[in-house]
Amino acid sequence: MERHPMNLEPLASFHVELDPILDLGDSPWGRRRVINIVGGSFEGPRLSGVVLPGGADWQVVHADGAISVDTRYTLRTHDGALLYISTSGVRHGPPEVLDRLARGEEVDPSEYYFRLFCRFETGDGRYLWLNRTLAVASAARAASAVRYDAYALT
Repeated sequence: MERHPMNLEPLASFHVELDPILDLGDSPWGRRRVINIVGGSFEGPRLSGVVLPGGADWQVVHADGAISVDTRYTLRTHDGALLYISTSGVRHGPPEVLDRLARGEEVDPSEYYFRLFCRFETGDGRYLWLNRTLAVASAARAASAVRYDAYALT
């Protein structure tokens, strides 16, 4: 079988501002939490703008402390295009590191694993390429925000 190498092309750095966590309690899938998205920004070589208020992370905390991330929200580019973004991913690490994150402490992202898969959707002709682009990201959690660097898979 012929190999087709993939590359990572920098897409944008995201700063997503969050409301406090809404803890819905234990469900059949784990501890359900909702974190509303209140704003932010993104900047990259082909993509920059602001994160619009609205949308959320509908996450599940599993028995081992790992979190399944499931976000959906809207971006407005610097030139006025509206983009839908959804991310899914995983955050996990040693219990003591996860406890520090839960308390809102600054924790070096190298101490835990936080990775995302990103999909985009738009009808704006300038950004139709995003509909056909898969991206991955390396993320970090702060007290009231998530920061991540997204890379297009080429």
